[in-house]
Amino acid sequence: MSYTGYLMHGAPPRHKLSIPATTVSLLLSWGDPVRVLATRNEALAGTRWEAALIGLHTTAVSTEVSGTAQGVQIDFTPMGAYSMLGLPMWHLADTMVDPADVLGRTWVNQLVGRLAQTSEWARRWKVLDEAIARRLAVRPGPSPVVAEAWHRLSASGGTMTVGDLSAATGRCRRRLEALFRDQIGLPPKRLARILRFQRVITMPQAIDGNWAEIAALCGYHDQSHLSREFRSLTGLTANQFRRFANQPGNTTALPVNGRIVSLRIC
Repeated sequence: MSYTGYLMHGAPPRHKLSIPATTVSLLLSWGDPVRVLATRNEALAGTRWEAALIGLHTTAVSTEVSGTAQGVQIDFTPMGAYSMLGLPMWHLADTMVDPADVLGRTWVNQLVGRLAQTSEWARRWKVLDEAIARRLAVRPGPSPVVAEAWHRLSASGGTMTVGDLSAATGRCRRRLEALFRDQIGLPPKRLARILRFQRVITMPQAIDGNWAEIAALCGYHDQSHLSREFRSLTGLTANQFRRFANQPGNTTALPVNGRIVSLRIC
């Protein structure tokens, strides 16, 4: 689980490109809302959100925020999200919903109120820790089979096949895919694709390295294969993505597993 906070005072529009990742995000803000520019779900384009629950997505989501606002984003691992939310995770795949519809309006409003009334970020992280811990304490965890399969797939960087996962967990392929869809949101093959791509764009070479070399290191057939993945998963070519990531005022968001706390002031 990771936390990110942001603070803006009369700022010009800031563009954020959220790359497909193996995390489910909860956005809570106060002040000017976040506007969705583009997403696979065309019905969401142009909508504005003060709070949003964002499931696993297989294409990039482009958003913009400007003006005066503060907010926090909590990124859950698939296992943590299932335990926190307690619903079939396929409902959230490639979409975003009002968190009040899942977590309850009272829970969300009270949490946002406490965060807004707290001036210190360290204290806000503690407020989040307490609220999330209380909810997790009364929620069942994921299936041990899913937990084992997810750990194996993640540890392999997405290179483990569904057949190998089936053999390692002792569950047939169809059963494993059904469990993943219910408790993670996407089938293993799609998750493997995202994990491989995560490795690409988090490598130091992704800043200015050779794409052919990167493709070979990350298990792609060739540079053309990697180029197609960039187009499919981000909507940009590899070099367009690199330029976007290096352009001042733009942000590329790729949450990673682990307890990370950060603060961005715009």
